[in-house]
Amino acid sequence: MSGNTHPDERGLLRRYGLQVTAQRLAVLRAVSARPHGTTDDIYQVVRAEMGALSRQAVYDALAVFTDRGLLRRIQPPGSPARYETRVGDNHHHLICRTCDLVVDVDCAVGYAPCLTAADASGFEIEEAQVVYWGRCPECVAAWSGSDGGDP
Repeated sequence: MSGNTHPDERGLLRRYGLQVTAQRLAVLRAVSARPHGTTDDIYQVVRAEMGALSRQAVYDALAVFTDRGLLRRIQPPGSPARYETRVGDNHHHLICRTCDLVVDVDCAVGYAPCLTAADASGFEIEEAQVVYWGRCPECVAAWSGSDGGDP
């Protein structure tokens, strides 16, 4: 076991029926370290930790983790897919249009699926995805401190 691996990570993979490998542990740690990270973000973190590793191995691990429900994949319009370890609830996201910061925001109503559709068309709704777009406090402050033009 490496010094960075927590026994919980190994147990987590096993609970989801996954074989424990160094690559999978590294990907799981990278997603935990970079919530809402893109595949490229996660690849860079894993590569820095492990050295030589194929990008395909990272894609494969992310796909398996997402399929099993260990990770959540979100893909806001105009954005690459992003991954997070917060699963099992129906939270939403705030995204800064200027710096692409993504922040979790709890359900507006407090229980899943958070929203009631005006017409569910017979669907049994299990999840609602809401993305709030705007500017984060740092980008607002930088903009207001500039000449007032577009950031």
